[in-house]
Amino acid sequence: MIRALFHATTLPNASAPYNVLHLKVYYPAAPTNSDAERMSGVIPADKTSVPMPVVIFFNGINVGIESYHWLAVKLAEANIVTVMYTHVAETLPGVIGLTPAIDLSKVKPDTYGSGATCPAIQPILNSLMQLNDDEKSPLCGAMDLNHIILGGHSAGGTVALQNAQFFAQVKSVFAYAGHTMASTMLGFEAGTVLKVGDKSVMLMRGDRDGVIAASRARYGTEGQEKDPVEKTFDEACQPSAGEEAFDVILQGANHFSIAHPLDETTGRFFLDMEMTRPTDEVREQIASLVLAFIKKMEVRVGHAVIRKK
Repeated sequence: MIRALFHATTLPNASAPYNVLHLKVYYPAAPTNSDAERMSGVIPADKTSVPMPVVIFFNGINVGIESYHWLAVKLAEANIVTVMYTHVAETLPGVIGLTPAIDLSKVKPDTYGSGATCPAIQPILNSLMQLNDDEKSPLCGAMDLNHIILGGHSAGGTVALQNAQFFAQVKSVFAYAGHTMASTMLGFEAGTVLKVGDKSVMLMRGDRDGVIAASRARYGTEGQEKDPVEKTFDEACQPSAGEEAFDVILQGANHFSIAHPLDETTGRFFLDMEMTRPTDEVREQIASLVLAFIKKMEVRVGHAVIRKK
C-alpha cells in the first residue's frame, strides 16, 4: 500500500502569503487495521526496508504536483520515499504561479556557486528530519536522510541540477527536460552553461521537445544545433571518481511526457511537439530509468540513446 502525508513549512526571507510550502510525502505503508487508522487514514510506514532513501522532486513552472503523482507512486513502490511540494509565488517579475522556488539573486554571473539557488530545499530537509524523529509520525525512523536524491522536470530539473552541489546529504540528481544554460537576461554571456557539480547525474530528454526549442532565445543560442540539455551534459557534468553521468534521449517523447495527467490550462504545453509513442510506454521508460539510476542497476531500454561518462 502506498500512502502520503501532508506537511507545511515556510520559506525564510519570503513575504506572506508567498512564503508557504505545502509538502506531500509518499511512502510504502504497512496497515495494522487499527481503529486509529480507520478514523484518521494515517498508516505507518512499512519498516521492512528502512532506512529508505528520499527523492525530493521539483515541479516545472505552473505544472501541479498531481501531474507527477504517478512517478511518486512508482518510486514509493520501490521503497523510495518521495517528496513533492506546492509553492505559489512569482515565476517572473509581477507574474504569480506555481514555482519550485528560485532565488534569482543566486543565479547571476557574480553569485552563482556561492550558495543554493532554491530556498525551499533546507526547509524541506528540516521538515523531513522532524517527521523522521517524531515518534507519532508514520515516518518515524523510516528515512535515510543521508541519502537524498534531487529530481525535477523542466525548470524543476534545472533547480535539481543547480543545487545538488550544496548539500552533502544529496548523493545524486536526475532531471527530465532540465538543463543549466543561463539566461542572458540575468547578465550571462550567450551560451553560458552553469556547472552542475561532481555528483552522479542523469539527464533525460525527449527528441520532440518543442518547449526547450522555443526557449533558446533566453540563452542566446537561436539557430545553434546543439540542444541545451546536450550542452549541459557535455560542458557542465564532470562526475568525480566513482560517480557517473548519463545523457538519455527518449525517442518519440516531448517536453511534457513526464507529466500525466497534464493540466492544459496552465504552463506552456502549446509550444510542445506531438509525441510519436504511447504516453504510458514513455512514462514506464522514465520510471525504469530513474529507478535504475537510483539503485545503480543496469537497464536495457529500447527507443532511447544513452551516453555515459
